[in-house]
Amino acid sequence: MAKRRLTQQQEFEIMKLVFDKFLWLGFLMIVFGIYKLIIGATNTGIVWMATGFVVLGLFLIILVKEFEIIKH
Repeated sequence: MAKRRLTQQQEFEIMKLVFDKFLWLGFLMIVFGIYKLIIGATNTGIVWMATGFVVLGLFLIILVKEFEIIKH
């Protein structure tokens, strides 16, 4: 069974979907952490926010590696 190769455009569209999920997941974790802080669960809120920041950090690392973004 031969593997089908994706065009650059198809690969880009798939990557956009994956990156979109990373952004939403990180953002929702941070918002949930803020909600927990507001209702008084300080430790739980901080953990959720930290986890959200880690997810967004992973997103940044993947983005830089995938698209070879370099400073000029």
